[in-house]
Amino acid sequence: MLYQRSGSSFSVRRYFVGTLSSSVLPVRLVPWRIRAAHRSCRRKHRTWLMITIQMTTLLLVHAHPDDECILTGGVMLRAHLDGHRVVLITATRGEEGEMHNLDDVALRPQLAEIRVNELRECCAILGVDRQEFLGYRDSGMTGAASNDDPRSFHTAPLGDAAERLAVVLREERPAVVVTYAADGTYGHPDHLKAHQTTLAALDILAAEDWLPSKVYLHAVPRSFVVAVIEVARVAGIEMPPELAEMQGVPDDEITTTVDSTELLDRKLAACVAHVSQLHPGLPLATMAAQLFEVAFGIERFVLAQGTLGGQRPESSLFAGLN
Repeated sequence: MLYQRSGSSFSVRRYFVGTLSSSVLPVRLVPWRIRAAHRSCRRKHRTWLMITIQMTTLLLVHAHPDDECILTGGVMLRAHLDGHRVVLITATRGEEGEMHNLDDVALRPQLAEIRVNELRECCAILGVDRQEFLGYRDSGMTGAASNDDPRSFHTAPLGDAAERLAVVLREERPAVVVTYAADGTYGHPDHLKAHQTTLAALDILAAEDWLPSKVYLHAVPRSFVVAVIEVARVAGIEMPPELAEMQGVPDDEITTTVDSTELLDRKLAACVAHVSQLHPGLPLATMAAQLFEVAFGIERFVLAQGTLGGQRPESSLFAGLN
């Protein structure tokens, strides 16, 4: 076994005739002093070398498959590429979502299974190390009859949902936790419940004398909403109603701005993996490059718990963490 991920660190073993192969651990992730020590050890002792590199965990709580790539795909990719562990918790399987590009009549009963498979492909692109479902049913949009389904996330007792999430938090002990802001980004019942569940689960862990170093809430600043709507108008693209009606948060509340423009191709690929959710009126695969960059190139957050890692706005969720 050449590497093993466990908790907040992983170990890499190399025999003296080997090299620090990028197929297992990219050389760029190994501090130069360790590389030098590896060369010295190889020359003098011809023996095994154990390299232990501290790795922090990013855990994200989302409501449905596809929320992860649209809202936080950039920070997930960046965390993965920087050598961190990425854990995704998805509350539901998205059973009440719209269905596009597939036979709605024939495949609607299989939508949950379809979306699980799409999420699996998306996670592979984003570099997710672990993905878990909380096991609730999609509640549907505000006012839908499915809101009242006793199996729905919306109707689940908050304490029960929080304890389910707390189980994973205990196992992973993430340094950074991310979920939605109190408005759920655009007010979806499951987004609101994900926010409430995450905070309640953290309260459970706080009573056990543990908390993550940082907790972030995904946020959309008002200036961003205005900019996206204007670019879409110029490009002749009609925005989905729930996006066009977004209010956003005051710009001065944003504490963290992560620019992932150079990762847009991979973020797009992750979004396109959710084939059943590709809205014909907002074709991600063919969207004007300018609109896609404005809408998805930068992800913004509000630090709800922890200490800012330097100048505001931070440029990384891991700013200030060792």
